Amino acid sequence: MQSPATLRGAMCIAGAFLSFVLLPLTSAEWNQWLGPNRDGKSSETGLLAVWPESGPKQVWQVESLGAGYSSLAVNSGTLFTQGVKNGKQFLIALDAETGETVWETEHGKPYSNRRGGGPRGTPTVDDGRVYALGGDGNLICADATTGAKIWEKHLLKTYGARNINWGISESPLIDGNRIIVNAGGRGASIVALDKATGKELWKTQSDEAGYSSGVAVEIDGVRQYLFFTGEAAVGVLASNGELLWRYMPVSNSTANVATPIVRDNLVFFSSSYGTGCALLRLESTGGSTTASEVYFNRDMRNHYSSSVLIDDHLYGFSGRILTAMEFETGELAWRDRSVGKGQMIYADGRFYILSDDGVVGLVEPDPSEYREVSRFEIGSRDYPTWTLPVISDGKLYLRDQERLYAYSIKAP
Repeated sequence: MQSPATLRGAMCIAGAFLSFVLLPLTSAEWNQWLGPNRDGKSSETGLLAVWPESGPKQVWQVESLGAGYSSLAVNSGTLFTQGVKNGKQFLIALDAETGETVWETEHGKPYSNRRGGGPRGTPTVDDGRVYALGGDGNLICADATTGAKIWEKHLLKTYGARNINWGISESPLIDGNRIIVNAGGRGASIVALDKATGKELWKTQSDEAGYSSGVAVEIDGVRQYLFFTGEAAVGVLASNGELLWRYMPVSNSTANVATPIVRDNLVFFSSSYGTGCALLRLESTGGSTTASEVYFNRDMRNHYSSSVLIDDHLYGFSGRILTAMEFETGELAWRDRSVGKGQMIYADGRFYILSDDGVVGLVEPDPSEYREVSRFEIGSRDYPTWTLPVISDGKLYLRDQERLYAYSIKAP
């Protein structure tokens, strides 16, 4: 009997898997895109429950990052990001206490776009090294303390891929000794490299790159990587890249951006441009696995941001509207215009939302209603404030192109 997902689009089946367990990096710091577990959640506590009317206390501000939408990784008191300055693309390290530049390492070529140029991807910090993917597709590995370049590999040139419409935006995924990226080449859509040397370990599939970043999961002891490529949601075997399953209905032909969300054996994908969201269930029967569609609807259409799962509900932007939706059923709980369309993360029982107009909101998750506690504005200038906020060591970091603001949000 065919599953609903099979009726809706292409699915590939292989292996025997029972349940999902996310594989986070070992550090508890905000050392990669969407935090240590790639789920938009910080483990920090003791944060302000309400902000003053003018916002939390600003502890410093710098204008040294250059152009770009790259968010921050934070590790051992150092902030890592990317930017374009004076016609050059840089991986940048800043002192978290002062905002002063610790080092800058040039890599690749600047990417330009009428909607704002510069790098998009967030660096990943692991075992004393920092990995970053530029808007031009150049992947660099550098020493996290000194910025010394260890290796670099231009993915588009190496794998014969073209850059996508708004620039390569992925944040590299580290899993064990591998770094895994969606290069988008023919026969090399998803590529695994040795993280120490950059040497290719395997390559697979031919999808164009998406704007999304992948996640690592484990299913009954077998690892796999979930990616939202430019053409489909896919799962590939960690050891060799073998395709395990493929689901196409949630993909659009313009931009697949949101990071997959996993709980138990359920996986959520969402995209905008008139498409929608899907929840998939992986089940093992008789030595094989079926990936079946639990639901598909148009109530959560993530554009450039990812939803966050709290308890039984997803909270995220469906187009311009903040939306709460029951995770396992897809039932709509509420919709609100909030502070405006934006990005969001979660810490200490509250959402921190940055709109693309520079409005910052503090919101309590509640499946029954929208509950905003506080808001303030940093404003925006030439381009929207599209960079994901970051919380680390009692500070909230907000980026607007070359500007980086640091606010103290720790309760007295």
